[in-house]
Amino acid sequence: MQAFDQAQQWVFEHLFQPLVQALGLASQSPEAFEGAGWLVAGVAQLLFIALVFGALERWRPVEAVTDRAAVRVDALYTLIHRLGLFRLGLFFTLDPLVDALAAQGRLLGWQPWHLDALWPGITDRGWVSFLLYLVVFDAVGYGLHRAQHAWRWWWALHALHHSQRQMGKWSDSRNHLLDDLIVAAVFALVALVLGTEPAQFMGIVLLTQLLESLQHANVRLRFGPLERWLVSPHFHRVHHAIGLGHESRGPGSLGGHNLGVLFPWWDRLFGTAVFDAALQPTGIRDQLQGRDYGAGFWVQQRLGMQRLWQALKVR
Repeated sequence: MQAFDQAQQWVFEHLFQPLVQALGLASQSPEAFEGAGWLVAGVAQLLFIALVFGALERWRPVEAVTDRAAVRVDALYTLIHRLGLFRLGLFFTLDPLVDALAAQGRLLGWQPWHLDALWPGITDRGWVSFLLYLVVFDAVGYGLHRAQHAWRWWWALHALHHSQRQMGKWSDSRNHLLDDLIVAAVFALVALVLGTEPAQFMGIVLLTQLLESLQHANVRLRFGPLERWLVSPHFHRVHHAIGLGHESRGPGSLGGHNLGVLFPWWDRLFGTAVFDAALQPTGIRDQLQGRDYGAGFWVQQRLGMQRLWQALKVR
């Protein structure tokens, strides 16, 4: 932790602080310091994914990589997310809105709920409080993921994530930017309502991101008895399987299986878990019928907006 603090301080002093001062944004120095932390954590994540998850993929790959261009696009998405470029976009769009809502709430006498208060004494231990928030945010994540697969307008955006036929360690961040923005907005509001500390929220996001990168890795890996308690690469690859992961009532239907983000508890509770399915090719059924989801970043973003517009017109 000390090494992280030192790295964050160095990045802030040598990169972020001169930049905000040059732009006349010195009042935003606290936010810039937080941004330096996200950058340091993102670099650490990228190294871990490349070295550790890369070694796992070489050890027991599910399939041979034949479309390296698609993998490079996924790597670009990961760089945008993990190096803070997406966070920078949130800083200018979402963060001011959340801050304004919080300020308005305080004027009306509202105070954050503070989930910790439900378990006084026990949650004074930092790791217990962290786990409690982690479970709550994971439940929210499961609900959002079900909505992404159940609502046609949202599936029009989320389909981009499932269009990768060469799923690997970089594929987690392959999302439409508007899809990411909606999810980030919901999580920010939940964090605000629950009174989640910024450092705690950051830890939850980073842990979730790292485990999700493992889930998408091109590795033949199951967790044995632990698989019913923690989402494994096998469990999540079934979620990406053509005709199974995002279709639950036959061709063209919405829904899906294995929607859990970190914990498969929610899938078991709501009947969406499939543990014993064999691994199948990943992607979307209509790709086999010739539908194009785009080969490059900007094309994928444009096509996502077109699918969204079409879905809204149908409604």
